[in-house]
Amino acid sequence: MRIICFLFGLLFFLASCNQDKKATMIIKGGDIYTVDTNQPTVEAVAVLDGRIVAMGDESEMNNYADEKTEIIDATGSFVMPGFIEGHGHFSGLGKSLQELNLLKTTSWDEIVKLVEKKARDAKPGEWITGRGWHQEKWSAYPGQTYFGYPDHKKLSAVSPDNPVMLIHASGHGLFANAKAMEMAQINLETLDPAGGAVIRNDQGEAIGVFEERAMAMIRDVHQNYLNSIDPGEREAQWEESIVLATEECLRKGVTSFQDAGSSFEEIEAYTQMARDETLGIRLWAMIRRSSEEMAGRLAAIKTIDEGDHYFTCRAIKTEIDGALGSYGAWLLESYSDKPNFVGQNTTELSEVRAIGKLAEKNDMQLCIHTIGDRGNQEILNLIEKDFPQSKDKRWRMEHAQHLAVSDIPRFAELGVIASMQAIHCTSDSPFVVARLGEQRARTGAYPWRSLLDAGAVVTNGTDAPVEDVDPIASFHASVTRKRAGNSVAFFPEQSMTREEAMYSYTMANAYAAFEEDNKGSITVGKLADFVILDHNIVTCPEDQILDTKVLYTILNGKVVFDAKEI
Repeated sequence: MRIICFLFGLLFFLASCNQDKKATMIIKGGDIYTVDTNQPTVEAVAVLDGRIVAMGDESEMNNYADEKTEIIDATGSFVMPGFIEGHGHFSGLGKSLQELNLLKTTSWDEIVKLVEKKARDAKPGEWITGRGWHQEKWSAYPGQTYFGYPDHKKLSAVSPDNPVMLIHASGHGLFANAKAMEMAQINLETLDPAGGAVIRNDQGEAIGVFEERAMAMIRDVHQNYLNSIDPGEREAQWEESIVLATEECLRKGVTSFQDAGSSFEEIEAYTQMARDETLGIRLWAMIRRSSEEMAGRLAAIKTIDEGDHYFTCRAIKTEIDGALGSYGAWLLESYSDKPNFVGQNTTELSEVRAIGKLAEKNDMQLCIHTIGDRGNQEILNLIEKDFPQSKDKRWRMEHAQHLAVSDIPRFAELGVIASMQAIHCTSDSPFVVARLGEQRARTGAYPWRSLLDAGAVVTNGTDAPVEDVDPIASFHASVTRKRAGNSVAFFPEQSMTREEAMYSYTMANAYAAFEEDNKGSITVGKLADFVILDHNIVTCPEDQILDTKVLYTILNGKVVFDAKEI
């Protein structure tokens, strides 16, 4: 009895001490959606030292306030955990904000005009770069095409003295002008590399499009140009890109970002920024290099929760195939619109296996880019055969877009996370049936419902800068499978519920990074990362979801974006 009385007394004492520490912030009013099944909604939340210290009735939370406490009245608004971007390219997002942004272009002529304008101010020899074009999304027909692509002639005419490199929206193809191809020594005799293709016209001439591994022919020449720039200037450009990416994420309610492939140099830079408290967003990164380059180096760069949970690198990224839009996804059967072609196996299975061994040896997560049904099947087979002890390691299939129906249950059976990006479904929907045929598209394309029903963990994101980093658009795609401005849903039977979509953008992403104890829900003891929206996206009419605005983004208990200050 004395022990019980002592324990009760101790709990009362700790609670009293906790209330003596006044909160630095209290959020009250509005609809507070916690994503915590033990306490799904509350009236108010108290924050101290970057952590959630209490939550519950507003009157109770008032006991944590004094004259120094910042009070955020969210009346009429929706409060939720900060969005976690589950798969993107952080420095790539920043770079895309520095160059030509082609995501919203609707024709080849529009792209040519943007390059022409850029070329007027460019110095001779200076590269013109951009990203985001997608031939399947143009509303105007570009004339003569080869596999849906125009040739380079118009582009070359407006930029005769400046090499041009425009990356496809998927990141798995690029367009180059004549100057860039001349510098890369592309000619009739140039051979396609393994896992890539130089697209040619009927005379065998390169039209300017380079798919998958063939992109290196142009990218290597561009890298030589970058290497010629003063190192200080290159570093300043990279640092600017990180600032731009951070600002873009915070504006859109993203408080944590899972980066799908960084270099050793970037990992080292992020680690130092976290230590110096100059990293303005929580970042979790995958190292992406060959097995040969990573051997013996992983222990030195692996880091967890550096700078008070601002940076972690505990994962390795590799790939097995390319993207569906550029005919790079590795399929079990031919493309419906490209007979006798099944896509590209971009990385040998032996190399993926070697990288898996490194991940196993260093207790790191293995994250594999898989898009086509054969690509997914081959990796599931590899994990089952060569890594039978990996079930609890939370290895991830990045994208997992197109699956054989028989492979869907294997994700849960093998403990493999389906790291998906819902916005890809609606963005790709104009060409998926053409690529795969209706049956494959209906049963295996972006099959979130089937994966969830089979018990798999399904995460969410945007693959930025492949898509806009905006989580609201991807949330909308998750629950409607409709493109913005289009009332036709892409096989809506595979939709998520709104609660599932919310979970996929918060707790599922936290779990997929071993961070569920610190992120993903509004729970006492977790990091104080929130976003406040003007609409309750769990209950509002469907047509209001895309109109939802971010009012506040709160990171580590501090307001880092306030829409009123724009």
